[in-house]
Amino acid sequence: MNEMNNIRIFAVNNIRTMLTKLTLSVEQSVIKSAKAYAKQKGKSVSELVEHYLRSLKSKASETPSVSPQVLAQMGAVKLPKTSNYKQALSEALSKQYQP
Repeated sequence: MNEMNNIRIFAVNNIRTMLTKLTLSVEQSVIKSAKAYAKQKGKSVSELVEHYLRSLKSKASETPSVSPQVLAQMGAVKLPKTSNYKQALSEALSKQYQP
């Protein structure tokens, strides 16, 4: 596949920005919705896609979030500092699965 890079340079607040053209294959209904949304927000579809792609980069660098279900369980069990949780788990599982 022969790829051709189309590069345009714009002056934005005295900052030179290089843009590269990107071709996407998207369902027609999605394109229609994206154009309507972009118009409503006063932005171009390209700006929306760029913003979304930038958000992925920033999300990837964040620490993974903990689900609300896990957060609700945190601190539910209080163990003494001297307890051996592996041994306690082993004993509990042994009792549960005794024949």
